[in-house]
Amino acid sequence: MSTPSHAVHAARRVNPFRAALLISGLIALGFGIAVLVWPVKTALAVTGVLAVYAIAAGIVYITVAFIARWQSTGSRIGHSLLGLLFILAGVYAFASLRESAVFLALFVTVMIGVMWIVEGFTALFALGETGSTAMTIIFAIISVLAGFALLSTPVWGAGFLWWFFAISLVVLGVLNVVRALPLKN
Repeated sequence: MSTPSHAVHAARRVNPFRAALLISGLIALGFGIAVLVWPVKTALAVTGVLAVYAIAAGIVYITVAFIARWQSTGSRIGHSLLGLLFILAGVYAFASLRESAVFLALFVTVMIGVMWIVEGFTALFALGETGSTAMTIIFAIISVLAGFALLSTPVWGAGFLWWFFAISLVVLGVLNVVRALPLKN
């Protein structure tokens, strides 16, 4: 009976790092393609997942309120109300999935626009603390302009961000799959 050589044995082992890269790359690639091919359906699916999360979180909060007898009455009432709000939000999202998806997209777009504006002004306020004044000013101007562009056309901005997100997922997914392939022995 012969024993396998070290090289054969090493080739049979699964490299967990490469496996993680491959799995995460395939998931990102699949989701990115889904967003590109079915942008509305994918947005509705994401909204549905968030609705399920909201309902589950609401059930957990209400359960905590009833089980956690050691908590104060105010804490238990707060958990109950929070749980009820989560459940109502989740049920509403399911009842009007399309409108909830649009609201979510616009909300995220507006928040990103506001954050880019704040980030640009914050960069200007920290101008003396950076190593490159010119690059900081360019960054601040681009950040503020991009923020105002998103705020002035949030529907277009939401579409652009969704498209950009999809392209990024496809590119990063492919790169992770390639990184996972054993190119060297």
